Amino acid sequence: MPESVIHWERADSSRIPFAVYTQQETHKKELERFFYRGHWSYVGLEAEIPQPGDFKRTAIGERSVVMTRDLKGQIHVVENVCAHRGMAFCRERHGNKKELVCPYHQWSYALDGQLQGVPFRRGVRQDGQVKGGMPADFDPKDHSLNKLKVASRGGVVFASFDHAVESFESYLGPAILGYFDRLFNGRALKILGYNRQRIPGNWKLMQENIKDPYHPGLLHTWFVTFGLWRADNKSELVMDEHHRHAAMISTRGSAGQAQGDTAQVTQVSSFKANMELHDASFLDIVPEPWWGGPSAVMMTLFPSVIFQQQVNSVSTRHIQPVGHDAFDFVWTHFGFEDDSADMTERRLRQANLFGPAGFVSADDGEVIELSQQAFETRPDHRTLAELGGRSAENTDHMVTETLIRGMYEYWRKVMKD
Repeated sequence: MPESVIHWERADSSRIPFAVYTQQETHKKELERFFYRGHWSYVGLEAEIPQPGDFKRTAIGERSVVMTRDLKGQIHVVENVCAHRGMAFCRERHGNKKELVCPYHQWSYALDGQLQGVPFRRGVRQDGQVKGGMPADFDPKDHSLNKLKVASRGGVVFASFDHAVESFESYLGPAILGYFDRLFNGRALKILGYNRQRIPGNWKLMQENIKDPYHPGLLHTWFVTFGLWRADNKSELVMDEHHRHAAMISTRGSAGQAQGDTAQVTQVSSFKANMELHDASFLDIVPEPWWGGPSAVMMTLFPSVIFQQQVNSVSTRHIQPVGHDAFDFVWTHFGFEDDSADMTERRLRQANLFGPAGFVSADDGEVIELSQQAFETRPDHRTLAELGGRSAENTDHMVTETLIRGMYEYWRKVMKD
């Protein structure tokens, strides 16, 4: 049987074969169908390239791309592959340049990717003759960098290799677009910092992790003990019509720690009734007008990004696959230009809950690694995602794996030959 043939136990997507995470051939097919065709992928924030000439090197799938702001202020995204000999010409993560120059043979491009300079294009003069050079019909217009289609909304930049892709707004759908606009509501963004890590697990596991409301109050001591994310919080799980994107919405209780009827949480081993903070400022939570009620909204835009709002901490989490069994995970923590100094400090403190060494998120990286290790040993086995039933629908509670089932329902449609 070919490696890429994957057996699903059921017609629904409640039992996910380990092979979904372990086959390199399947992974290559995913890259083509999700990252390079028919989808929008996250690239960065406009605030990361505020000045003309600014650029940021990042990735879509396993392809390196560069986001630039040209000298007129227009944003572009080009593939980091020289049109001459294919070298990845950009090595810095961030910087400012008037042009993009490949160090191999010094081909130079404008910030929109247009070829503008070719050394010795017309050859050299020796002994009264012109020798070498490009053919007479060589036209620089035919040899620009690969330019991606770009969409920017609310200061967030997305790009696609597929110029026939649907509009960004249609791609998100009205339900998810509403939560996107809640966070990116037109206020100017301010970059606070980055975290980066490489997680040795399949990239889809991070999408699953943030579509999974089952684990936060069980795995994460912080969340359940201090009431930041509890299964009995007022909550809602929302998907787009294709079930590829999702939002998990939770409203924290009025007190910082578990309160009232604690019977449900005291039976959870991660609940630590006597846990106290030496620095109470980590729970210095100030409700903001733009929340509109929920204290936490976790958005997963398939396939490439997670938008996090956990109380006052806001960030993007960019998924960059590296083979079938690893991905780079890049966190961009941000605030708003009109934040007070106190609010900026508060966002930075609360960001310590997240990132590679965060009091909460370090747990996620570890369980993804341990899951991948097990998958590799049992390619014939499968996981269960049957909490709350076997179908995929929006819910008003967290005791369900409906969002995971929805994602794989979509995955199977796109991956079907």
